[in-house]
Amino acid sequence: MNLKLKYIILVFVVSVFSCGPKKGIVPKKENDKNKSEKTVVKDTKKVNSEKVEETTTKPPTSTESYIAQYADIAKAEMRKSKIPASITLAQGILESASGRGRLAVKANNHFGIKCHGWKGAKIYHDDDRKQECFRKYKKAQSSYKDHSDFLTGRKRYANLFKLKPNDYKGWAKGLRAAGYATDRKYPQKLISLIERYKLYKYDNDVLENNDVEIVRVNSGVIRYIIEKGDTLYSLAKRYNTTVEAIKTLNNLSSNNLALGQEIMIPN
Repeated sequence: MNLKLKYIILVFVVSVFSCGPKKGIVPKKENDKNKSEKTVVKDTKKVNSEKVEETTTKPPTSTESYIAQYADIAKAEMRKSKIPASITLAQGILESASGRGRLAVKANNHFGIKCHGWKGAKIYHDDDRKQECFRKYKKAQSSYKDHSDFLTGRKRYANLFKLKPNDYKGWAKGLRAAGYATDRKYPQKLISLIERYKLYKYDNDVLENNDVEIVRVNSGVIRYIIEKGDTLYSLAKRYNTTVEAIKTLNNLSSNNLALGQEIMIPN
């Protein structure tokens, strides 16, 4: 066998062995790919299932939760102060961002009431100016009580108590006019909240039970509902004032009084 023939045979043998199949490589890749695809499909179904479950068990909004938590307190304050529960709740929602604002969370201050000579605990917060002083309370219920005291204890809010207890629109406009807020849209915001969440129903709850009490509006004025036998003279004598003072405060042109009439009495 010559050298050329040997070389041809050698090349042929090498070619035969080098062309054999590489077992397991391709099938393995296909199996891995299929397995990966199945896993993705399974995970996607799981995610979709979780999304559906979240949608069907959606909790109430934070505002609704806020109303449910503080409605009874607002009604209790209405019985004592004659401030409409709807107004109190609407202000609480607006001023505290439904209880999620910094002042509400850190200081239980739900109405944005600033210090104004406050002797209790304080917190500093950016508002109209940087780091203004705000009142701090141990619990939210104290904030609600102080809100009532704040409005009934200042003469600039006295005209509000001449309104009917369920006149939430008059109260919303009157609060802004008396200087409670500088926002020109403040009344509309309160009215919108009251009507959106039907907060006026809490006013009706209190009024229907006839449990609104006589209230001292501020240090020198009380609100009184005329009863059978009352006269301006008897009321003036009872509260140590004069007939003319009562008439002037209530813009009365005569001494006539009607049963159930609400008047303001200087004291």
